[in-house]
Amino acid sequence: MIEEMRLRDLGVIAEATLPIGAGFTAITGETGAGKTMVVTGLGLLLGQRADSGAVRAGASQATVDGVWIVPEDGPVAARVREAGGDVEPIGGGRAELYIGRSISSEGRGRASVGGRAAPAGVLADLADELVVVHGQSDQLRLRSAAAQRDALDRFGGEAVHTARDAYRRSFEHWRAIDRELSQLTDDRDMRAREAEDLRAQLSEIEQAAPQPGEDTELAARAERLANAEELRVAAATAHDGLSGEGDEPDAATLLAESRRVLERVHDPVLEELAGQLADLGYRVADVAAALAGYLADLDESGPHELAAVEERRAVLAGLVRAHGTLDAAIDLLDTGSSRLAELDDDSDRIERLTEERDAAAAALDEAAAVLTAARTEAAARLGSAVTAELRALAMPDARLEVAVTAGAETASGRDDVAILLAPHPGAEPRAVSRGASGGELSRVMLAIEVVIAAVDPVPTFVFDEVDAGIGGAAAIEVGRRLARLSESSQVIAVTHLAQVAAFAANHLTVVKANDGSVTASDVRRLEGADREAEMARLLSGMPDSDAALTHARELLSLRTEVD
Repeated sequence: MIEEMRLRDLGVIAEATLPIGAGFTAITGETGAGKTMVVTGLGLLLGQRADSGAVRAGASQATVDGVWIVPEDGPVAARVREAGGDVEPIGGGRAELYIGRSISSEGRGRASVGGRAAPAGVLADLADELVVVHGQSDQLRLRSAAAQRDALDRFGGEAVHTARDAYRRSFEHWRAIDRELSQLTDDRDMRAREAEDLRAQLSEIEQAAPQPGEDTELAARAERLANAEELRVAAATAHDGLSGEGDEPDAATLLAESRRVLERVHDPVLEELAGQLADLGYRVADVAAALAGYLADLDESGPHELAAVEERRAVLAGLVRAHGTLDAAIDLLDTGSSRLAELDDDSDRIERLTEERDAAAAALDEAAAVLTAARTEAAARLGSAVTAELRALAMPDARLEVAVTAGAETASGRDDVAILLAPHPGAEPRAVSRGASGGELSRVMLAIEVVIAAVDPVPTFVFDEVDAGIGGAAAIEVGRRLARLSESSQVIAVTHLAQVAAFAANHLTVVKANDGSVTASDVRRLEGADREAEMARLLSGMPDSDAALTHARELLSLRTEVD
């Protein structure tokens, strides 16, 4: 609920603080004093469009600040934290939420939520959880077919909620299968081309049978074969130097001779060195043998092998150009096979998905029928309850019906819901907005809210002259119903009727003063004699009239009867 609201330089209101609190708060005042500015200020706090024309003449900006009491861990607090703000715990699982809005005379605006600057859209998000506003000639909450359906669903309680949730799950399941099937069918030709291309690629890779690192090895082999003569000369020269048969002594012969010379003498140091020379001789022999093998391999290789290597490298280069790297081509053999199997399975998948979609559609039909039945039953109860409430609101011959008819399929069901009113016997039920006068419309909307709030309360209701076009006994019953509504919700009503204001637990009045040039208004809380005087003014325009004061006291006693 809203605990307090502060207005500054808004319309004709220079500065005012509205202590609201729980229960039923009535706001009265003279014509032109600025009562509607209270609703305007509240609308600004709820994210409605800012109008620079609402800034008081001569002021640079208008500001509105509100303090709400909200659940500490409910959806409102969660949205505030998501926007970067926070709520202040006050105990009992409740918390204070501070919301602010300002409008400059140039049209610029700012908003704050929970102590942090925020877009006005955040305020609009919070509005759905905080307040329901009724205009003077329109019930904003029920202006659309979807809103009327939602109102019926709220009244329907657990039975409708359970059926709607089951329908929504069935709808999402059916839609997911239908979307997949449609995409698969629409993409069939493209997927067939993909399968054909993939099959050709896999065939090419399988024929080439590449091995990891093969391109690197072949590059080295080609380099070696291209320089075979130079390599042969180098290897042969080295081999002759180690163990040649020419006139010059080779390394192996010199090492052997040196070792034998050292072994003839008997000196421990020289004997150790002779052993090292023996090791060197063995190593030289190994290197000479390796060089001989290398030369033999070169003699066996020739231009024909170089041609074969280059041909194989060309095959692998084609794979690299097509796939980026040789490893990528090799990997495609694994991943591509499974993808090809999936693409080749399209016909079977289409058949399976078609069967699944048919089964999902049947389940959806069943869920829709259950939801329609639950709504139809709730519609009959809602129509009867509101009709009974209208009798108490001085519309004894009116009959309200809630029609549930077949409509377009959406995530909310297949039902169109329309709230219809027959204002007198024999009249055809018509849409509420077209079947009632201004005064009747106010009472119809109030009756609907009272009935729905009994099963699904809304935190705060704001009524801007819901009593327009009525008076007398009907006005008393409107006040009585607002008091009843305040038992489950906070109610704020801007009214010009004493019969309505009499039932308020909290009475505020907007007072107009004039300094000779600029009119300004203030808001005061009324009690005792001050409240009786305001009630007398509402009744007769004469706050000091003894007759009017007596009538005012009689009306105020009706509140005691309600309590």
